[in-house]
Amino acid sequence: MTAAKATTTKKAGAGLQAPLTPSPALAAVVGSQPLPRTEIVKKMWDYIKANGLQDQNNKRMINADGKLKEIFGGKDQVSMFELPKLISVHVK
Repeated sequence: MTAAKATTTKKAGAGLQAPLTPSPALAAVVGSQPLPRTEIVKKMWDYIKANGLQDQNNKRMINADGKLKEIFGGKDQVSMFELPKLISVHVK
């Protein structure tokens, strides 16, 4: 198979742009409409910044409120690097 043929056989909307349906816990933060993973992460950060949940001493840490604690698996604080893994549990 040639490289040109391989790129034309890919499905549109695959990968990061494929719409994913959020779980009820995640939908409380980002909405219930199917969204690409990139948009879900963007909306999560919008929520975190709007509610002042980024730790003031260590900007890499995110403090959980009631909605985020359910997404974070009950943890009070998570690293920003854990966020994609935690989100992946709440989408299908």
